Formats: sequence, C-alpha cells, structure tokens
Amino acid sequence: MRRECKAGGRAAFMGLLFPAILAAAARADEGMWLPNNPPLQQLEQSYRFTPPAGWLDRLQRACVRMDASGSIVSGDGLVMTNHHVGFDQLQKLSTAERNLLRDGFYAPTRDLELRCPGFEVQVLRSIEDVTARIRGAAPSGADPVAAWTAMRQAMGGIESDEEKTTGLDCEVVSLYQGARFHLYRYDRYDDVRLVMAPEAAAANFGGDTDNFEYPRFAYDICFFRLYRDGKPLPTPDHLRFAEQGVKEGDLVFALGHPYQTSRLFTADQLRFARDVQLPANLAYAWRRESQLASFSARDAENARVAESDFLSIQNWRKSDTGTLEELLDPAFFRGREMEEESLRAFVAADPERSAAWGGAWDEVRAALRAYREIYVRHELLGDPNREFGSDLFRYAHNLVGLAEELPKPSDERLEDFRDSNIESVNADLYAQVPIPDALEVDRLAAGLSLLCEQLGADDSLVVAVLAGLPPRYRAGQLVRACTLRGTEERHALATLGAEGIATSTDPMIRLAATLFPAERAVRKIYEDRVKGPLRAAHEKIEAARFAWRGERIPPDATNTLRLSYGRVAGYEEAGRPVPVFTTFGGLFARAAAHGNAAPFTPPRSWSDRRELLDAGTPFDFLSTLDIVGGNSGSPVVNTRGEVVGLVFDGNLASCIWDYAYEETRARCIALDARAILAALRTVYGADALVKEITSP
Repeated sequence: MRRECKAGGRAAFMGLLFPAILAAAARADEGMWLPNNPPLQQLEQSYRFTPPAGWLDRLQRACVRMDASGSIVSGDGLVMTNHHVGFDQLQKLSTAERNLLRDGFYAPTRDLELRCPGFEVQVLRSIEDVTARIRGAAPSGADPVAAWTAMRQAMGGIESDEEKTTGLDCEVVSLYQGARFHLYRYDRYDDVRLVMAPEAAAANFGGDTDNFEYPRFAYDICFFRLYRDGKPLPTPDHLRFAEQGVKEGDLVFALGHPYQTSRLFTADQLRFARDVQLPANLAYAWRRESQLASFSARDAENARVAESDFLSIQNWRKSDTGTLEELLDPAFFRGREMEEESLRAFVAADPERSAAWGGAWDEVRAALRAYREIYVRHELLGDPNREFGSDLFRYAHNLVGLAEELPKPSDERLEDFRDSNIESVNADLYAQVPIPDALEVDRLAAGLSLLCEQLGADDSLVVAVLAGLPPRYRAGQLVRACTLRGTEERHALATLGAEGIATSTDPMIRLAATLFPAERAVRKIYEDRVKGPLRAAHEKIEAARFAWRGERIPPDATNTLRLSYGRVAGYEEAGRPVPVFTTFGGLFARAAAHGNAAPFTPPRSWSDRRELLDAGTPFDFLSTLDIVGGNSGSPVVNTRGEVVGLVFDGNLASCIWDYAYEETRARCIALDARAILAALRTVYGADALVKEITSP
C-alpha cells in the first residue's frame, strides 16, 4: 500500500506539527514500534491501557510477512490479507477461461484450495540486538568505507551462521539509519494455497478514482492457507474475530510490516527526495503507465495479463504525485529545519558533543553530492530487474548472479545472494508460472528504451545490450529465443554454475551477463560513496538524538514487524465532518450515483443479494493508526487482541506519514470485521470459512 496526499488544511496541520516536533515525547498516536520495545508508557498515559502478559507475544506469532502484511486467523493456518496483496497470485492462477480476478474464488473444502507457485510467507520468531557485534567488526579508526565494508561482511556472516544453527530465515536489519542493528529470525512457509478471494470489482470498487479517498466501499480481502508436509499447518497462536466490531473512540492496534519511512532524514536528505528521487520516479511512472494503457487497449487478453502491472504503476504514480506536492510545501520544510536546528544547537552547546557529532550533517551533504553524480546509472543498473520488469530477464539475472556469487563466502556476496536470501531466490526461480510473451516484450522494450534515453545510444553498455537493433526489435528477439520458460531448463542451467553461464547461447542469459558487471560496479560505488558514509553520519546523528531526547521514538520502518496504536476517529474536510464508518447501503448509493458504470459496478454476487444485506452494516472505517506502504493486510485488533478490521489504505492526507506523523486529517482506512463476516455469509455463501474464523 502506497499513499497520496494533497495540500490543504495547512494552518491547522503546521500549527500541530511544529510544537510537537520540538517536544521531547512523540505525539499521542505516533509510532511504528518495535515488538521488543513497545510503547507501554505512552499507552498507559494516553489510554490507561497496559497490555496483559503474553498479549504482544501472541500477536507477534499470529502476524505474517509476505509481499506486505497478513495474519493467521484460525488454528489450521488460515491467513487473511488484502485482495490487492494477493493480486499477483490471483493473476498467475488465472487463465482466459478461468479468470479469478474477474469472477473471484472460493474453496469450500481443503482439496479445492489452489497452490500458489513461488509464494512465501514468513512468521517472526525472535529478535536479538546485535549492534555491538556489528560495530565491533569495524576496525578501530577505519574510514567510513572500510568500516561499512567490515560491518556488511559481519551482517552477512551472522545471517549465515544463524541460519545454519537455527534452520530459520535470519536477517540483520539496520535501525535508526544505522545506529542500531537487530537480528530477526523467521519461520518460512512455501506451500501456500488460495482459499478465498472476492471479485476484483468488489475488492477495488471505485478503482483509481476512489484510491486514497474516503468514503470507501472496498471489500479488499483475500484468504490463503499455510501447509507443511502436504497438510494444513497447525497454528495455535492465531487471532480471533470480534463480531461486535468497534465504535468511534475505541483504542485499536495494527501489526504489520511497513516498508520504509524517512522520518529521521536530515533536511538535506528530504531535499534530495524532493528534487531528485521523486521527480525521477514520477517521470518513470507516467511513462510506464502510458505504455501499459496502450498495451492493454489492444485486446482483452493484453488487458488481463497486464492488469497487475497497470494497477501497480497507477498506484505508484498517484502516491508519489501527492508525496511530492507535500514536500514542495515550504511550511513543511521549515518545520523539519526547526527540529534539525534545535538538535544541532544541542550538539554545539557542548564541546565534547560537538567534537563527536558536529560534523555529521556535512558528511550527509557530501554523500548526497556523490549520489547525485551516479543517481541515474544507479537507478538503471543498481537493480535492473526493476527497470526491465521481465520475468524471463529476472530468471536470467538470478541465474547469472547465482553462478557469480555462490562460490564466494556468504558475507562477501551481493546482498541478494547471501545465504539468508538464497531460498527465496530459488523459490522464485523454480516456480512454474505463466509467462505471456506479449507482455514480456512490452516490459523489456520499455526497459531497453529507458536505458537508451538515459545513458545515450552511444554508451558502450547500451551498444552491447542492443546488439545493433532498436529496443522493441531487440526485446522481441530476446523473448522469442529465450529458453528459460520451464523450470527444468532453469534448474539445468543453475546446476552447471559458472561454466553453464559462460557457454550458454540463450540471449537473455547473455543480456544478463552483460549487465551484471555494470550492476556490481555501480552498487559498489553506491555502497562506498553513499550508503557507507550516510550510515556513519547517521550513527552520529542518532547518538546525538538519543542524548537529546532518549530512545523514546521508534526507528524508521524497515519492512519488519511493527506495532501501531490509535483510536477509531473521523476528521473534518472543508469544515464538514467526515463520518467514521461507511455502510453496505452506501455502496449501492455510490454505485447508483455513478450510473453503476465501471469502476462503480458492484459484482452480480452483491447486486443479486442486495435485499439480503443489512444496509446499515458498517463497511469500512477510519482510525489514527500510524501506517504506510507495506501495512496492507495488517490486522486491526482491539485491546483483547481480537480482529476488528483489516488495513487496506490511507486517505489523501496520510501521504505525509512517510516523512512525519500528523493526526488532524490523516487517517488509516480499514475493512470492518462486521462487513467481512456479513459478506462471507450472505454474498459468498462461505459458511465453512466463517465457522473457521469465528470458532473459539
């Protein structure tokens, strides 16, 4: 889930933001808190609530990480998340004859559940602070490049050793912009099966028009099941539904895996995001959206196979447009500058603090200057999978990477190919999924054209990649001649290792082999000149912040499990109150107001049962829960740890949460548990599923 924002309500917003930024404590409902450092003091002070013993541990064991977030909601491994989180799986399982996105899916018995190829789910088991071990790996007095190299190797070594010892997926995560390091250990499940998904028209009712808006009427939900050894996974630690739901003012919690926030950025880093990163992202998003719209308009099958790509890029474009608009607000920047000036004044007031930390902000500025020099090349080549987009290219890239990297010790490899990531790479590499050639050509042609335009047609790498052909002709040649469509072919080539790559005549392998050295080179420059120096500078800045305010604020989001808390609450828009809840009746009223035309057409399953649905049933609701992209699929629970909702979006004003929290107008949007159960019973006849998730 990404978010968009727009300007408005500036005086009220900034009046709240400035004093709060300078306060010693976080605002009332702010924070994506570490499960091993929950906001106990804040909860007691604001809500007079103290979690009972074992409450958070049980919630942690019931939450899962996939492409975003989800939760286990039965004793037989049933996982609940958003439809848009499961969208790619639904598309992979669909055909022109059996379109799960158009028609939905429900397996009333276990034998009808559909296995999802290449889909993995992780459950967090433990967290350990390894900061001392990581910092201790850096030689005394080492420069930032040497220190970061040693620390990276230590991180890889710890991950590899822990995986061998525990058999779990292990990941060392940098927190507070590199000031702290935690080791996360996960169970991983790769036998995941689809149980239920509504029609896309129900899950995404209102389409792009309603995306990031409110009121909302989206039934954005999907169910999967975890299996082990061919049987449903026993999951005694699971969440139960609260059929009574919530009311305005209730304290609620969300547990999920927010991707990334930038609330600890310096003012210079925010300027870099505003002036370099976001404009580049938007240029790419607008371009790719236009290309996909043209591709999809050619025929119905093109539209079907490209739907996931198209919705994703629309979401990206809309989100970043709003984010950039907020960052262009001088008042917002002045607030961040005031906070930074206060921290720097605290550092400058003491000679020892000044000597230890005073130069950090200049170091950040120098690293960003270096980043500007390589930014375009790093964006194109630092992760060519992003720009090229092709499944066949990704297979080729990973085969080349495995051959290059596996002979090295884990801690010396590119991060993608460390021991901690190999199982995920292999799961993707050997998953048998449909590969539509027309979409592959379109994706690859778009990536090759972008490479030419950004680097120039005479660039030596561009010349080698195009091999004397225009981008679209070259893309067609690569796709038609590629031999990597089957898992057997990919496995055979992987088994041969470096020798197989060197002698392969597959054109996609040759393309990946041409690009891989350039990728490695630009990633090394980035690590040495940008990431390492930034980490070293932020270690100082966060040490200063800890001395100034203590560790009373949570670290930025890192795609790891976080706890947010807030209250069920509406807001005001243009002087009018926005109601907390929408209803089933509101769904049909909004459809009628738009002539029941797409994307405001309720599926027939809903229209045919309209009279059986209670029009007053709460549908979606608002809260002050602190969420960002990656929180999609997070369960919303009450103080008893029962499911009362399912996070699926934020409103326009919540865009700012990537950079700062505010609760005047920004809101989290969730699907109400009462709507989940009512639609399962009445619309989809999923009585067995309802019984499973409501059983004691």
